Amino acid sequence: MMSRNEETMMALILDVAKKDSRILAVLQDGSRSNPNVKPDIFQDYDIIYVVETIAPFLRDHRWVDVFGERMIMQLPEDMELYPPDPDLEGAFSYLMQLKDGNRIDLMMVPLDKLAHFTSDSLCKIIWDKAGLFKDHPLPLASDDSYIVRKPSERAFTDCCNEFWYTNAGLAKGLWREEVILVQELMNQVIRGALMQMLHWYIGCQHEFAVNPGKMGKFYQRYLEPEMYARLLATYPVAALPAIRESVYVAMDLFRDAAAFVASESGYSYPEEWDKEVRAYVMHVQQLPKDAQKIYHH
Repeated sequence: MMSRNEETMMALILDVAKKDSRILAVLQDGSRSNPNVKPDIFQDYDIIYVVETIAPFLRDHRWVDVFGERMIMQLPEDMELYPPDPDLEGAFSYLMQLKDGNRIDLMMVPLDKLAHFTSDSLCKIIWDKAGLFKDHPLPLASDDSYIVRKPSERAFTDCCNEFWYTNAGLAKGLWREEVILVQELMNQVIRGALMQMLHWYIGCQHEFAVNPGKMGKFYQRYLEPEMYARLLATYPVAALPAIRESVYVAMDLFRDAAAFVASESGYSYPEEWDKEVRAYVMHVQQLPKDAQKIYHH
């Protein structure tokens, strides 16, 4: 099967809209609207169809068959186990992976909810049949909505608290050799706090004028090679010795990034949490498996 190119896909997306009187405008956001993203063959088509109301489109979802043969489709607003993003309330999404390799994330947005979606700085007008933006055109698309912002002192301290408190709880999982639990705590909580701090670290280095990327996808661009290598070392194989080592690598990396952010922002880094939690994790690691007490004196 031959993959359709961008020109063909955009022509199709516009043709569908032009032939349907219910569609008032076509907008685009996502990476194809971001001037700071290098184009490649895997970029999604993040499209918004602006309509008066979405109800008529939902009566029969087969209308999206026109976009091509699908491998799989997801309807987030029609799912129970994985509810949609609350920020998208009022819209309806058709997430389509097509068999030719193209992917369309199509969102139907009613007119009365449009302002919420056009506040995204990557949103750009592709076609405006109804003249919705005639008097209020959108600014040039940019990733301004995704620029990392300087944290408040409270936010900085909260991040430190999340990181070190969760590490304290991680100690017992390591001692019990609960590999899955430890990995999930690392990946879902500890790494979240670490990456938040690294976002701010990058922001401090670039005057809070860059976008570190969704889930850190631009970290390789903005982190020093040594810092990036240390981050990669926090992703261990599922074996206890490697996991233990990655825990201390993550602690050191967090400390260095947080100390830098604190210094640049005029905040205080909580050295006591760092020192005491680190010592506790090391102590628990040394306890024998038949230990009856955590501390003996």
